[in-house]
Amino acid sequence: MTTLRDGLRELGYVDGQNMTLMYRSAQLGLNTLPRLATELVQRNVNVLYAVGPAAVRAAINVTSTVPIVAMDLESDPVANGWARSLARPGGNVTGLFLNFPELAGKWLQLLRDADPEFRAVGILWDSTTGSTQLDAVKVAAHGYGMDLSLLGVRTADDFDDALGTGLKDGVKAIVVLSSPVFDVNSSRVAALTIRSRLPAISAFREFADAGGLMAYGPDLEQFFRRSALYVAKIIEGAKPGDLPIEQPAKFQLVINLKTAKALGMTIPQSLLLRADEVIK
Repeated sequence: MTTLRDGLRELGYVDGQNMTLMYRSAQLGLNTLPRLATELVQRNVNVLYAVGPAAVRAAINVTSTVPIVAMDLESDPVANGWARSLARPGGNVTGLFLNFPELAGKWLQLLRDADPEFRAVGILWDSTTGSTQLDAVKVAAHGYGMDLSLLGVRTADDFDDALGTGLKDGVKAIVVLSSPVFDVNSSRVAALTIRSRLPAISAFREFADAGGLMAYGPDLEQFFRRSALYVAKIIEGAKPGDLPIEQPAKFQLVINLKTAKALGMTIPQSLLLRADEVIK
C-alpha cells in the first residue's frame, strides 16, 4: 500500500488531509476477505482498491455499485465476467491485469534459450488462483513441444511436496506462476529450487534477487503506481466502466548468474545481453 499512497500523493491526494485511506488485510486468512469488503462498503467508501484475485472476487461479490480498482496478476477480467472488454469494462471493475498468453510463452522461451534441452517442465501453480495462467502455459508448451508436470499448491506448506513430485516426474526446470503465496515467499521458493537443482523462472524480480535463476515480468512498483491514477480518476468523477483496463507494456528480465553457476549452467551470451539486469 505504500506505493499506492505515494502514487496518490504525487497526484495531489494526501492521506489524512484531502482523503482517507482505510486499510484491511486478510492476515487471518482469505476467508475473512468477504467480511472485510462488506465492512468497507458499509463505511460508504468512494473506491474499493483490491489487490490479488481473492480480494477482487470478494469485492465483486459484495458490491455491484461501488467502484473497484483491481490490481490482479492472476486473473482474466473478461473471461471471469468482471468486464465486457478491456477497452470498455462497462461495470464497476477496472484496474490492472496481466496478459498471460504473452507472458507464458515468454517464460518457456527463456527457459529454452537458457538450455534447449529443457523439455520436461514443472509448473508450480497456486490452485486457488484459478486456471487462467495454467491454460496459457499449456497452450504455449504445446507450441514448444514441452511436457508439463502440474505441481499444485494451496499454501506455503505444500512447496516441498510439490517440488518433490516434480523431481519424481523428471522435470528439468520450473515455471513459478504468479500468486500472492509465491510472491511473499520468494526467498523460500528460490531456495527450494536451488536445493532441488532445478532452474526456475518467475514473474517477480524478487525471485531472482532471492536466488531463483530468472525473473521475467512487469515492474511491479510502476504497476502499483499506475493503479493510483485509476483511484484518482474515480475520485474525480470518472466511472470505472469507462476506464480501460490496463496491461503492462514494459517487462524486466533479470538473470541470476551466481545461481546459474551453482546449478552448473552456462547461460548463453546472447541471453545475457538481452537481460535488463544480471546478478553476479
